[in-house]
Parts: sequence; C-alpha cells; structure tokens
Amino acid sequence: MRDGGRLGRVVEDAARRFRCPLALPLMDLKLEKEALLLARGVAPAQVNTHHFTEMPEEDGPFALTANMEAVCDAIRYIDTQTDLVAVGMGIGPFSLMTKLISDPITPVFLAGTGITAEEELEVALVERLLAMASRVIQEYLEAQMAAGAEAIILCEPAANKVFFSPNQLAGSYEVFDRYVMQFNRVIREQLRNRGVDLIFHDCGELLDGMVERFASLDPAILSLGSSRLLWEDAALVPKTTVLYGNLPTKQFYSDELMSVAKVQQLSRDLLRRMRESGHPFILGSECDILSVPGSEQTIQAKVAAFLEED
Repeated sequence: MRDGGRLGRVVEDAARRFRCPLALPLMDLKLEKEALLLARGVAPAQVNTHHFTEMPEEDGPFALTANMEAVCDAIRYIDTQTDLVAVGMGIGPFSLMTKLISDPITPVFLAGTGITAEEELEVALVERLLAMASRVIQEYLEAQMAAGAEAIILCEPAANKVFFSPNQLAGSYEVFDRYVMQFNRVIREQLRNRGVDLIFHDCGELLDGMVERFASLDPAILSLGSSRLLWEDAALVPKTTVLYGNLPTKQFYSDELMSVAKVQQLSRDLLRRMRESGHPFILGSECDILSVPGSEQTIQAKVAAFLEED
C-alpha cells in the first residue's frame, strides 16, 4: 500500500483481469481524513475514531500521507508504463465531513430549518469542516492529476436520504445545494480546468432531485447504487453522461442472498431495459465489491457471470 510501483502493477493486473480499459485505484475513502487529522496533530492511532467536538482553528497546511503518495506513484506508473487510462479517486466533501463528527445528521437538519452558523455551534462546526474537507480533497486530487490521472472518481455516498430529510427537501433543496453541490461544483471546475473527466459515484438511497443535481455536474460517468432503477434515471440524466451500475454486489458474498443465476437474470434484465431506454450504459457493480474472507470464489463466480453478459 505504500509502494507506488507495486501498487500500480496490482491496479494494472486488476484492469487486465476484468477487461477494463480504465485502471481504477483502490477505493480507500479514509485517506483524506487521515491527512487532515495528522496535519492537526491527531495521533495516528486515533485517526479512525477521532471526531471534532469543538471548533477547530482556521485551516492550516497539510502534507500528502505515505499512502496518498503511493496512490500518486501508482497513477504515474499506469500513465507512463501502460496503455490503460489512469484514474484517480477521492471522497466527496460532504461524505468526508460526516466522518469528522459523531452526529452530522442533527446539524444538517437544523441548517435545513434555516438555523444559521451564527445561531448554532453545531451548524458552524459542520460548515467549518466542509471547508476544511474541500481543501484537503482538492489538494489530493491536484496531486493525482499532476501524476497523470485522466479521470477522477469522486465518491459522495453520504449525500443521501439518511443525512438529508426527504420532507425538508420536498420544500427546498437549499441545504443540499449548499452543503453538497456547492463544494462538488468547485471540484468539477478544478477537473474541467485540468481537462480531466469526472466519474461521480453515490451508492446511497437517493431522491430524484439528488440524481438530477449530480447529473448537472456533467460527469462522464454517473455510478449509482442498486436502490435506483437506472432505466428510470435515464430520463433524469443527459445522454452525454454514461450511466454505470448497478447490480447488488454487496450481496455477492452469499449464494442465499444472490445466486449466480440471479446475477445472470438481473444482468440480462438491466441490459434489456437500458437498451430500450437508449441511454449510454455500462453494466457493473453498485459500489466496490467487498472481499469477504471465505467467500472469495463465490464472489468471483458472480463477477464472472455478469462480465459474460452482452
């Protein structure tokens, strides 16, 4: 994980094994939190469990961690030593913010009622952390693009119905636009200025209005979770954006939950419906495909099953 050359070869091997022209990095959405907290003096052993309870000081400098440097070196290997498309990855600002406090739901709800940062410390903390998260993410993405990334997968899974009240959003998307879209639009412009494509991923439980807003970022690919009906989402997304997904791969570890035959059936049905919709589409997973100890062969059989469909 800290040897960029070896990591790059693993990424290359995975791309070739699964016949994917995009060299996708490991989905590790903890890297930005680690960098942010280490820069603020949090001990390495406390990074995973640390949450801010008080307003941090104004944001200061941070350095790429060893794992971040390895990811950049792996991208550089893909870019210079292979014929694959080098892809980088980062967590979305809102999703990173939710990892920095113990209860992000309450202040997000309060902000949705109109309570401001001046009126409520919890709201102020969320807004300070969003700004800090955005800066760390942008600097990490800049390093990956400098290393040769031609596309960036931006993962914003926390922007969903758990963290935002559907009842509030039925009246106004103001808080969603301010806490999610505002920061993602800044990143979108950062990528556009570099000539780098955006691959946007959100496997959470979503509302139609959320999907429409993600589509407004003009991603090259929009990756959604299995809770969505992609043939219906096709009407919400311009055809300039390829829809990707969304087989229920979180269940692949269990033959009782998801048999090979069921994977084949779902794959064929999704392919048929997407062809009927006329929307550009790539059949794939709803998120990363977890490796469950003892179930590796079971999972591999199901991946092979949907890769065989056309």
